[in-house]
Amino acid sequence: MGNKMKTNRAAAKRFKLTGSGRIKRSKAYHGHLFTAKSPKRLRNLRKSSMLAPSDEARARKMLGGGK
Repeated sequence: MGNKMKTNRAAAKRFKLTGSGRIKRSKAYHGHLFTAKSPKRLRNLRKSSMLAPSDEARARKMLGGGK
């Protein structure tokens, strides 16, 4: 029997699986230095987006394989 693989906790805090099995992520550059960024830019950074298909396999492995 193979050993269970541990979930990468850093990845688990950053990514969520959607109902259809895609991976949802939040946008970067919304942490600090807000005075330099326009309100429109900050508003758009609040929205979540999907992980690129090319990165999905890597993220799935970190989240615990399957699905």
